[in-house]
Amino acid sequence: MKKTVLKKYAHLLAAVGINVKKGQEVIIKAELDQPEFVRMLTAECYRLGARRVTVDFSDQRIDRLHAKHRTLTTLSELPSYELEKWRYRAEHLPSMIYLLSEDPDGMSDLDQAKIAKASRARMKHIKPLRDRMENKYPWCIAAVPGEAWAKKVFPDLKKNAAIERLWEAILHTSRCTDDPVAAWAAHNENLARRCAYLNGLAIRSLHYTSKNGTDLTVGMMPEGLFLAGGEYTLDGHFFNPNIPSEEVFSTPKRGEAEGIVYATRPLSYNGQLIENFSVRFEGGKAVEIHAEKNEALLREMIGMDEGAAYLGEVALVPYASPINDCGILFYNTLFDENAVCHLALGRGFHNCVRDYETRSFEENTALGVNDSIIHEDFMIGADDLSIVAQCENGQRIEIFKDGNWSF
Repeated sequence: MKKTVLKKYAHLLAAVGINVKKGQEVIIKAELDQPEFVRMLTAECYRLGARRVTVDFSDQRIDRLHAKHRTLTTLSELPSYELEKWRYRAEHLPSMIYLLSEDPDGMSDLDQAKIAKASRARMKHIKPLRDRMENKYPWCIAAVPGEAWAKKVFPDLKKNAAIERLWEAILHTSRCTDDPVAAWAAHNENLARRCAYLNGLAIRSLHYTSKNGTDLTVGMMPEGLFLAGGEYTLDGHFFNPNIPSEEVFSTPKRGEAEGIVYATRPLSYNGQLIENFSVRFEGGKAVEIHAEKNEALLREMIGMDEGAAYLGEVALVPYASPINDCGILFYNTLFDENAVCHLALGRGFHNCVRDYETRSFEENTALGVNDSIIHEDFMIGADDLSIVAQCENGQRIEIFKDGNWSF
């Protein structure tokens, strides 16, 4: 990929993603796949005024070795230096850029029960610090190609050709045009208009139906809001948390989901793919699941804690989205969740509650925001998906027809 194009992408992530301001501290978390681009991104953050940029590299293949060879006790430990990193972030609130590139199958054939137990143990220490940081710092999740990921998406191409093709797909769906900043300004404006319309309806439930068997009703909070695209931190810093992003999303009311939903794309979770699965809800809780591949892993996921079996997000994405239209299954949640409509199990978003900043974490939770150590999106969009909103005044309004917006 040409350096001139990659520099535009680096500028997009720094200027639009986290919106670097003079004097900010930035942490970039990345795998070892694209070090040259990471250097470009680091330089761009400094050019925009960052006072310190720290790159935190990791390697999924090493993580695999840890998971395989460490005992459960050792894997469950959070060393003091790792805990200090989280404490530093909670105190200083640096901006975060996460560059995804890992192999979708990179953690396959491991003891998933062991990994889940270790993750639960570590999150007991991390979650209180993560909760303290909620809505207080800018962050952006984006992607760069990894060799194994590229070959998974384009198995018929040679390594270099697959990486180049994946770069093209990432840049296209991320709106990395001749003027990415202007493209994202227009995109955010369009998404904001859709949010304004939905927020004016006083929606109390959403009913999803599809010929694949999906028949699910999800309750919404009276205080709930739909958000999309760019967001603001509590101190007014505007940023775009996902690049790319096509979703208009909200947090449903915990305990109010009834029916069954069928996933329409694989879910990449902990380096493995869960495929062809369904989830049935009663009283808001996932009470029955089936999957053709990795059903046990899905059960581990929804058993991570008490809140993991409840919904934390409803997200509306037209079937005719730029990501879906490109005809690529990315095997990566950042892209696949922005291809079609999706739901998420686990943690909800407090900023999807009107005037959330005036309440405590516990008060927003009491209103119906689900809490969990996980937040895992799974795709449910189809070319015939219908979504009908039941409004506070009793009116039923069609939101989606044949997989796309009805307004």
